[in-house]
This record gives sequence, structure tokens and C-alpha cells, in this order.
Amino acid sequence: MAAMAVAFDSGGVARWFRVIAIAEAVSWIGLLIGMYFKYLGIPRTEVGVKIFGPVHGAVFVAFVVAASLAGIAFRWGLGTWLLALLGSIVPLGSVIFLIWADRSGRMAADPAVTGSVASVGQPRRSVTETT
Repeated sequence: MAAMAVAFDSGGVARWFRVIAIAEAVSWIGLLIGMYFKYLGIPRTEVGVKIFGPVHGAVFVAFVVAASLAGIAFRWGLGTWLLALLGSIVPLGSVIFLIWADRSGRMAADPAVTGSVASVGQPRRSVTETT
């Protein structure tokens, strides 16, 4: 049971969620640039869409999975879940959601979870206060 709790550490979920959210935004930018060259650019080419289309699709699915895991780990309410999913659809919305979630404390571990489940088997670190 302790191994499962360590594998689902909320700090690790937050790190992966941040990485995938940024990758989702970068793949969105690549896809938008590819679409520009496909429909408006000179020369008109589909190479960008053929490359970034599948990449963005895979990263989009990874973002939805990571958002689901983060929602479970941080005990998000329904509104936060919906905003995370909306952030995956809107271009650069994943980064906007990530910034909002960090600033509003939605990416912080719940004290009740941190003390009982998420840190099982991990030594507590004492932090000295400096002035």
C-alpha cells in the first residue's frame, strides 16, 4: 500500500502536469503555424500539419489524463475540472489554466492528504526559518 501511495505523490503529479501543459501549448503553437502555411502561407505546404497534428493529438490526450490525475490528487471541484478541460481546447489555454491553478492554490497539496497518504514512507524534512 505504501508503494502505491508514493507512486501517486501529489508533487510528482503536479510536476508531470506542468510539463505536459507546456508541451500541449507548444504543440498548439506548432499546429497553428502549420495551419497558417497550409492555408495562407507562401509556399503553401501541409508539412507542419502532418508533423504537429499527430504530436498535438498525443499531447492533448496526455494533458487530459494528467489533468484527471491532478484533479484526483488535488481534490478539485467540478468547476476546476471543467476549466482544466476547457484549457485543453483553447490555444495556450493549458498554460493559462496552469498559471491560474498555481496562483489560486489548486496545485497545492491538501494538508489532510499530505499528512496521511501522499507522504507515506517518506521522511519529513524540517525547514529552518531564516530572517
